[in-house]
Amino acid sequence: MRVVIAGGHGKIARHLTRLLAARGDEAIGIIRNPEHAADLEADGAQPIVLDLESAGVGDVAKVVAGADAVVFAAGGGPGSGKARKLTMDRDGAILLADGAVQAGVRRYVMVSSMGAGTGSPDSDDVFEVYSWAKGQADEAVRERDLDATIVQPGGLTDDESTGRVTVGTNVERGEVPRADVALVLLAVLDRDAMAGHTFQLIGGGDEIDYALSSLA
Repeated sequence: MRVVIAGGHGKIARHLTRLLAARGDEAIGIIRNPEHAADLEADGAQPIVLDLESAGVGDVAKVVAGADAVVFAAGGGPGSGKARKLTMDRDGAILLADGAVQAGVRRYVMVSSMGAGTGSPDSDDVFEVYSWAKGQADEAVRERDLDATIVQPGGLTDDESTGRVTVGTNVERGEVPRADVALVLLAVLDRDAMAGHTFQLIGGGDEIDYALSSLA
């Protein structure tokens, strides 16, 4: 499997890259900072330097052409202001979707956020703008002619993987290790039946295969 990951230097993306590389799949990581290329290479990925906040659809289409799937795991980051929640968390996800459509890549997996669609673009609270922007991105991706899966994790931690989660369309708020989010993304990529699904994700008691089987 050839998978292009936007936000390739992010923590979830790097977990996913290592999982893909370990089983012999091909991971391509889109990064903005060329200084991060060595980290991706060490993980087993091919780095591609492309700024999603200034690139065009054609630029993205060239990068994703020939992929079996694309994953949006990028974001403005915890220290960014309201503007980047729109230009990256919303517009970057939509740009990747449009690039995938142009390149003929149907499988799209989105790392969204629990609470996506709440909040307001006019709020002074950056997190409320972020939540609104993620909801806008999720909706736009669903509107594209793509086989999309939208994963909405709860609070992210750097705890070790447990391999056990809770998923559903409306689960109680909670936390989940980034390592387990990556395992869920890998399992979603392996399941064509997950296309068209949006679900929330937190740590829990179900093995990932069992948890996903309850959705599709």
